[in-house]
Amino acid sequence: MAYINLLPWREEAEKARQRDFFIILGGLATFSLLIIVVIGQYYQARIDGQSVRNQYLSNEIAKVDVRIAEIKTLKSKKKSLQERINVIEQLQRSRNVATQVLDEIAKIVPAGVYLVKLDKKGDNIQILGKSESNNHLANMIRGVERSSLFDNAILESIETNDARSKLLSDFKMKIHIKSQINKQDNKSAKGGK
Repeated sequence: MAYINLLPWREEAEKARQRDFFIILGGLATFSLLIIVVIGQYYQARIDGQSVRNQYLSNEIAKVDVRIAEIKTLKSKKKSLQERINVIEQLQRSRNVATQVLDEIAKIVPAGVYLVKLDKKGDNIQILGKSESNNHLANMIRGVERSSLFDNAILESIETNDARSKLLSDFKMKIHIKSQINKQDNKSAKGGK
């Protein structure tokens, strides 16, 4: 006789397929979760690495900012020192100017002209004096024009006072000191070192 299986094999096969399906589904879910975790850790590692690089760059930028601040203070100190050096050089150039001015004035003042007052303001000299004649003043102006130290002699006024001696007239003259004397003085100072 033939063997007949009367057990509910179809239900058991269906349950086995369902169990296999859920095992496969659980395995896929576990595998997907594992892939998601691995991808998340990979991107988190990249984010952490970028954060470390950003922190390093921030630290380096802070160091450079400190150096820039130091450079700015050094530049301001350099500017201050340069201004001091310029003042010292200007004093060095002009230290002999007074002697040269007096020496040159002695050369250009002709006989018959008497100086009462000299007043130096910047590169200009205001001269107050007395003259026996206008010709003597004209000779003095010519002397200024020939001078290597002076130029622009301007005779501002000539006054004759009848109450006082008619021989002398008061005059006021302005003379400009050439700037070349400062350059020549500087060259001679450098050449003497």
